[in-house]
Amino acid sequence: MQMEGWKEKVKKVATSRWLVIVAGIWIQCTSGSSYTFGIYSETIKSTLSYDQSTLDTISSFKDIGANVGVLSGLLYGITSPWVVLLAGVLQNCVGYAMMWLSITGRIARPALWQMCLYMFLAAHAQTFFNTAVVVTSVMNFPTDRGTVVGLMKGFLGLSGAILVQIYHTIYEGNQSSYILMISWLPTLITLLFMFIIRIHPTCERNGKKTLDLFSAVAMMIAAYLMAVIIIENIWTLNTSAYLIICLVLLIFLLSPMVIAVKSELDDSPIMPLMQPLIFEEKHPKDICNQTEIREDKMPARVEIQTSDISETDYQTKQSTTLPPGSFMYSEISHNEDKKTLSNDSRDSSPGNKRKLERGENFNLFQAMGTLDFFFLFISMACGMGSGLATINNMSQIGSSLGYTSIEISTLVSLWSIWNFLGRFGAGYVSEMFLHSKGCARPMFIAISLLAMSGGHLIIASGLPGALYAGSVFVGVFYGCQWSLMPATTSEIFGLQHFGTLFNLIAIASPIGSYLLSVKVVGYLYDSEAEKEHHLKIPHMTESSTKTCYGSHCFRSSFLIMSAVTLFGCFISLVLFARTKLFYKQVVFERIHFRNGAAKK
Repeated sequence: MQMEGWKEKVKKVATSRWLVIVAGIWIQCTSGSSYTFGIYSETIKSTLSYDQSTLDTISSFKDIGANVGVLSGLLYGITSPWVVLLAGVLQNCVGYAMMWLSITGRIARPALWQMCLYMFLAAHAQTFFNTAVVVTSVMNFPTDRGTVVGLMKGFLGLSGAILVQIYHTIYEGNQSSYILMISWLPTLITLLFMFIIRIHPTCERNGKKTLDLFSAVAMMIAAYLMAVIIIENIWTLNTSAYLIICLVLLIFLLSPMVIAVKSELDDSPIMPLMQPLIFEEKHPKDICNQTEIREDKMPARVEIQTSDISETDYQTKQSTTLPPGSFMYSEISHNEDKKTLSNDSRDSSPGNKRKLERGENFNLFQAMGTLDFFFLFISMACGMGSGLATINNMSQIGSSLGYTSIEISTLVSLWSIWNFLGRFGAGYVSEMFLHSKGCARPMFIAISLLAMSGGHLIIASGLPGALYAGSVFVGVFYGCQWSLMPATTSEIFGLQHFGTLFNLIAIASPIGSYLLSVKVVGYLYDSEAEKEHHLKIPHMTESSTKTCYGSHCFRSSFLIMSAVTLFGCFISLVLFARTKLFYKQVVFERIHFRNGAAKK
């Protein structure tokens, strides 16, 4: 009987949705290799004799691959999650393996288009890992989707620092071997756990509380990695020290399994260790994940034909149909409604002439027909684009300022920490102000872009330690964009086509990165390097004719990126001005109605 009891417990854990969360965390911890481009970019540049513009062209294909996830979404819709993960595994393994063979001379020197293809494939794998893990987790936790997405995105942000620590332990000092490592490690981890990533149609209590425990683990891992990075920057560690650090990190990464097993087997309520990072939507009833959670479960405007009734009758019908506490037209004047709630797009349904309002379900073409869409897109191109341009060139910036390879890898690792903090923190802070004061989320986009502009100015100064300080600002507030943009998109354009619209706006990231990396950073760096070569600077050698030394190498580039992000801040302020009444009179009222319904 006891043996049967253990078998039953093992079966219960093996078919648990919590095991999916654990497997998803482990996959995400190794799938963010695109964030560590600065570790091995200098090796690609030197071994293949590329100039900075050529290297930035390759990094732009990395950004395109890592941010265009349409194919992974389509594949997920017609197949199982493990198929999506397998497709990612094949791309990751082939892309990085071919790059490793190229820079180690095991195959003939590839043409530029071939290296761009290898880089695109390797980075594109990240979208397949991310789509399979995040979407499946949301399906398993429909009432806690915000927390689940933040958790998975957070571990993806931490993955860069985790990979760097593993690299220090196994391949310290050999950048080409790091490329080999990110070819086989994510492949191995994903193959081991891809069949665990599946949808479990269950209805369980206390899901939010257990997810908070996972969030607490994520914060502890981030704090540990930051402490390790600081120690590495102060003292020179030997192989044994790195091995101990890696083993402790492994224990932290295994701890989610303990939480999952305890949550599945323990029927008693689990108290959270920290406040929810993302606001929880509470409903009067427990809802199984078979049930679709939609915005229209809450009170919304009644769809009526306006062509056959008067304006007075229309407003009267709205106000008498909707329950108290919900948002309705009768609370604001007709003219103000047109100005503040309309999104300049018309409903495409036959016979309906009225305009779609913010918060309703826009499709792709309806959203693209609004100014709000383009204001958000331009803001993201400025913010995400300049952030990617910074991390892509981190190695070259550090080299020009005389940083050692250890210091450069430290900067890359710290970037992952700042990225993680931005993703976790922006959602929490913006939700808090939205729920308490009705503050529009685009205001926080503007604040983050303003802070990024200051970070670029700090780096441009070239002062001692400026790269460390500037990368903190740019890294944290770059991460903020990835938390604020999806939430803003869902609030303005609705949830029905959220996946399509979110991925479309995310394309702004590689577009901005390409323009700033290749046309600005790469071009200006090569110009400065060429000037040094013609001046025959003493430290220049024949093997480094395309290398620039000094703060002047990137000063102009970062001044331009500072101006670009400041422009993005202005655009987001325009978006804030257009949407602040919508947030105050619609989103804020909806939140209060939900809170009232939950209390009842």
